[in-house]
Amino acid sequence: MSIFDPAIHRVQRVLCFGAHPDDLDFGASGTVATWTAAGVEVQYCIMTDGDAGGFDARSTEEIIAMRHAEQRAAAALVGVDTVHFLGEADGFLEPNHRVMKQVVALIRGLRPDVVLVMHPERNWERIQRSHPDHMACGEAVTRAIYPAVENPFSYPELLEEGLAAYKLPWLWLYGAPSERENHRVDITEVFDLKLAALRQHLSQHPDVPAMEAYVRAQSVEQGTKAGFAPGALAEAFHVVAVNAADTIAGF
Repeated sequence: MSIFDPAIHRVQRVLCFGAHPDDLDFGASGTVATWTAAGVEVQYCIMTDGDAGGFDARSTEEIIAMRHAEQRAAAALVGVDTVHFLGEADGFLEPNHRVMKQVVALIRGLRPDVVLVMHPERNWERIQRSHPDHMACGEAVTRAIYPAVENPFSYPELLEEGLAAYKLPWLWLYGAPSERENHRVDITEVFDLKLAALRQHLSQHPDVPAMEAYVRAQSVEQGTKAGFAPGALAEAFHVVAVNAADTIAGF
């Protein structure tokens, strides 16, 4: 049973992180669409430019411009107007302090109820989910959330910029190993939007029907695991309460 109850835990703002353009569309765009339809403000942050992805010969500058445009178009389809790009090199992302400081600044600036990010653990069931950039993205954000986001002594120059410390309520991780999944969202009504968002990343999908069939099969499987109505489609997450009612400093 999930520790997150949408009837109790109100969500008004969400900040979503992905390592590459299209990661969020695979992992969470259905859930994002349900949030934005309910009036939730959602912003994206993509850590790398995706400059190592694609199947045709283009310059690095052309690839970056194309993938930024694809991600902005995909985000718009699920109701996201703001997409931040950190500009790290595809394949070289590290959970270092340069990246973490930018994460802290974004979280303190938006002060979201939920931060959603890729899972930092390796998934041995499907190792493609565990691209090193994926794990680095998850690790950088998780390290930033605790303790730096809520510690005024971390990156003190951010205080001078007006970015005060902030206690984040919830961390949602996508692409989790199955044993970590503890919350599922019904995306049946918005599944077509998820597919439409994925179709914006045509540079990454040489076989679109196969991609769509895979995404549908995964969503059906998650709907079944959740015990939703037959045929329902779902996305799965590992939800962590960062600052719950019983949280005390350091524990």
